[in-house]
Amino acid sequence: MPRLPHIAPIALVILLGLSDSHTAQGADTYRGVKIAPENRCAPFDRKDYPYPQSVERAIVARLGGVIYSPYTGTCFRDTGETDIEHVVALSEAHDSGLCAAGSDVKARFSRDPLNLTLASPSINRHQKIGKDPAEWLPPVNACWFVGRTLEVRRKYALTIDRAEADAIELVLAACSTTEMIMDCENGMPRPRQTETANDALLMYDNNGNGRISCSEARHHGIVPVPRSHPAYPFMRDGDGDGVVCE
Repeated sequence: MPRLPHIAPIALVILLGLSDSHTAQGADTYRGVKIAPENRCAPFDRKDYPYPQSVERAIVARLGGVIYSPYTGTCFRDTGETDIEHVVALSEAHDSGLCAAGSDVKARFSRDPLNLTLASPSINRHQKIGKDPAEWLPPVNACWFVGRTLEVRRKYALTIDRAEADAIELVLAACSTTEMIMDCENGMPRPRQTETANDALLMYDNNGNGRISCSEARHHGIVPVPRSHPAYPFMRDGDGDGVVCE
């Protein structure tokens, strides 16, 4: 399966010249989601989207009891090491139609297991934040991420803007499945090298964008990059073979 080169989603769209007809099923829809610009029809207040801490247990249960972040393919020993993460961010959903919804719908959205996962604080608070797939993609499970994004938008009749639709289509074109890939040893976390993993971005991320490209890896002489390398979680393994930049 072809791998996506490490280029920002918007730049890839421009380079490949994706047309409206390539990404949309109709003039105003994309894969069952209405295409429209984001619109903040009312001020966004996080308090309008409450969810209990207990959803964390539900997330772990859905993952088979494993504390796992699909964005980096990392298994953790304790939920204290992770954040509750909304696949479609609350502010993004608000600007995609939920700003006009009632409080009951907003509350249901914020605690819907379909839209919940786990992520490390560094990803949740500093990289993804309120970004959509045109602005951010996870280094692991990108196919699952964009597939789930569409599923959530269809469920709540949320809109999608053109840049996001094009970025998602580009990812899906290289996907054989949108199922989540989990790689833990017997359902338990692999031995962790915390300091080395935390330092990987400082060591190899030359442009400070929170990702490590093949060009950056080659610059530092670490290619090919296997799954065991601390740089791997911050890179895209398009064919899922456990090695990047062969």
